[in-house]
Formats: sequence, C-alpha cells, structure tokens
Amino acid sequence: MIKFPSQNSKKSAKTIDKNGFSFLKLNEVWEFFGPIVIAFSFITGIRHFIAEARYIPSGSMLPTLQINDRLVVEKISFKRRSPRRGEVVVFNSPFSFDKNLLATRSTPLPSRFKCAMTALPIISSVPWIVDRACHAYIKRVVAIPGDTVIVNNQGKVLLNSQLLKEPYVRHFCAISESISDNCKTRKLEVPPKHVFVLGDNRSNSWDGRYWPGNGLLPEKQILGKAVWRFWPISRIGDID
Repeated sequence: MIKFPSQNSKKSAKTIDKNGFSFLKLNEVWEFFGPIVIAFSFITGIRHFIAEARYIPSGSMLPTLQINDRLVVEKISFKRRSPRRGEVVVFNSPFSFDKNLLATRSTPLPSRFKCAMTALPIISSVPWIVDRACHAYIKRVVAIPGDTVIVNNQGKVLLNSQLLKEPYVRHFCAISESISDNCKTRKLEVPPKHVFVLGDNRSNSWDGRYWPGNGLLPEKQILGKAVWRFWPISRIGDID
C-alpha cells in the first residue's frame, strides 16, 4: 500500500530544507569573512594593548622628528611604570581632557568608536569630519611629579632651579622687542600622576605652555612611548 506524505510532512521537509540552506549560506559567509574578522580583531588587539604605527603630521618635534616620519609607539612600558624625563610620548588631544577647552564645546565628546572610525585614512583626510578631541599629540616629557618648572620666553627650561640641558632642541624662540616673537612663559609644580610636556621645536609647538588649563598632561591620557622610526629608511632607528 502506497502512503502519500501528509501536509505536515511536506511542511517539515520545507523547514529542513530552509534551515539547511540557511546554515549552508551562513557557513559560506563565515568562511569568507571569518578570517578577515579574526585578523582585524588580532590587529586591533595588538594596536590597543601592545604597539601601533603613527606618523608625524607637523613640525612641532623638529629636528628630532620630521614631518611624515613613521614611528612605532609601544604601549607596554607605561602599564608597569610612569613616564620618565626625556621620553617622547603620544597622548590624547588636550581638547579631550583640558577643562578650559572642554568648556568651549557645544557637543558631547565623541566616543572611542567614533574616533577610531574617523582615524581611517579615507575619513581622516576630510578635516571637518574629524573632531579635534580625537587627535593624538606627540611631545617630550620634561618634568615629572614633584618637579618645579619654569619655561622662559625663549622656551628654555629651568627644572628644580637648574637649567635643563636639552641637546635635542635647536629651535628656541627669538628674543626681540616684539612680544609676539617670544614663547609663552609658564611656571608650575607637577602634581602626582601628571607630567609636563614640550615640543622639541620650541618656536612652533602647541604644548603645555599654551593649553589654557593648568598645562599638565595626566598620565592616564598617555597612549604610549615613541621608540622606533621605521620610515624613511634613511633615518630608520631608535628615537632618543
């Protein structure tokens, strides 16, 4: 006796076919995108916790760092210790932590995700899209907690009553009768968990002298330490 499949059997077969087809398609999608997702996660993890590449867009660290230099910034050292005098550090924009600058904002601070997206090459090339709070800066640590600092109108540093020897600085501010030709002076004491940073190009660097707040960089805003220049090849090597 021949038995014809019931209506329920047909429905069941359709469901199996549909689920099987969906699973097959999902598997194919994962085979294609899976390695990309894993690689992206791996690279993101390295970039966030270990090291990342950065480039120099301005001349604020001349002559130590030239415009368009490519650097490796390592992020492990400062998880174990505080920054030391003389180290070159990369940190979040003062527009994201300076209280006086924050007071001028008309919109909330962008999220880390938004900043990460605007850091992509295609988007970052459009100036009006990128929020200034998403930028990263690079400067040299000249004072650490407990230090008393005086920066004169040439950009020279008096550290704990002693003139700081800075062989890496070749561009101090010119002294003239015009006040506009001189660097901004600053005097401060560095509290715990903060450092004071300056650009090596004292005549053209927007650093702790000019930030409208207290001029100090909180250690928690530091992203890492610049350790190695990998481009251009002619100047490849460690960053002193």
